[in-house]
Amino acid sequence: MPNIEPCARRFFTSESVTKGHPDKVADQISDGVLDSLLRHDPNARVACETLVTTGLVVLAGEVTVHTHEAEEALLAVDETAREVIRSIGYDDSSTGFDFRSCAVMRSLHSQSADISQGVTEGEGEHAEQGAGDQGLMFGFACDETKVLMPLPIHLAHRLTARLSEAREQGDVRWLRPDGKSQVTIEYENGEPKRVDTVVLSTQHTEEALSPRTGNMSDKARKELIRKIVKPVIDAECPGMWSSRIKFHINPTGRFVIGGPHGDAGVTGRKIIVDTYGGRGAHGGGAFSGKDPSKVDRSASYMARHVAKNVVAAKLAKVCEVQLSYAIGVAEPVSVHVNCEGTAKVDEERLAAVLPDLFPLKPKDIIEYLDLRRPIYQDTAHDGHFGRRGRAFTWERTNRAKELRKACGL
Repeated sequence: MPNIEPCARRFFTSESVTKGHPDKVADQISDGVLDSLLRHDPNARVACETLVTTGLVVLAGEVTVHTHEAEEALLAVDETAREVIRSIGYDDSSTGFDFRSCAVMRSLHSQSADISQGVTEGEGEHAEQGAGDQGLMFGFACDETKVLMPLPIHLAHRLTARLSEAREQGDVRWLRPDGKSQVTIEYENGEPKRVDTVVLSTQHTEEALSPRTGNMSDKARKELIRKIVKPVIDAECPGMWSSRIKFHINPTGRFVIGGPHGDAGVTGRKIIVDTYGGRGAHGGGAFSGKDPSKVDRSASYMARHVAKNVVAAKLAKVCEVQLSYAIGVAEPVSVHVNCEGTAKVDEERLAAVLPDLFPLKPKDIIEYLDLRRPIYQDTAHDGHFGRRGRAFTWERTNRAKELRKACGL
């Protein structure tokens, strides 16, 4: 487990990708399809996988809807996919991927009846709605940032978000949608001390190239540091900007060919980017394209909510919560808490009080976090955690006071 244990000096790195990265294009299309169905049928069952490559989108998976309006939305998923691609910024056929001209193939069928009877309330052997699959889910929080996320992944996300913002607002006119960030933080005695290295790779037009070398010009690199990197670091960790930071800006030299034309993208291939950047553990399940009856998604959101409330309650500086489920069974199989030696109360006691304060059955999680809404396309870029807004109900810290009281503090 990649914990940042207190010691003299350590380095930890996390990465993020922009909304125009091929895998994130696939995630956003899958969640765009999910949103289009939930908008007309809050009880829709959706597991939509997407593949994108040069001029092509392939949709596959299982979908069950219960209203006429949702059936019409299902028939229009090709237009939904095109609208998502347009919103990301792929609107030029010269890039090899354009919302107007790309082909959309689909192979969507109804959910297995065997799975449905274990998930649908009142069917099968169980009266309560059970988990949509077996599995283990992790939630994590720490006090390194205001949003209680690890600093490396938080900065990496803010850099990719700023890249997209600068492109969409025209602040850097030669940017294109694809891109990546990577941030290395130096830790001392378990605390973030400084930003050590920033890696930033972004797709661009020919305008960013040096006529002499054919690679990205020094002027363009300096513009990215000035308009993207420095504002993010100054805003998110005041005092950490310094001349000691090492920069690798478009280190290959050239990134004109990108997006799905440069590399195929698939739903669910950025699970570490989506979560905590390699900090803590991951159960292996992806989020995008899955309706909230799938505990891969809903229980991961709840585990984050629980962990964040533990840290917000100052019961620990670090908290990782594991929930595990059996398909068709409502109650979690286990609840585990690991505070990496920072807990102010016994971890066994903490694990024992959590089910009394937080709903952990699938149906209760869905209702508590209000997950039957069309909120998911926005979660499919720049991370599912550490975000603000009405959609991100799992980021609330509304149970912190009750949690302290339940622990006798």
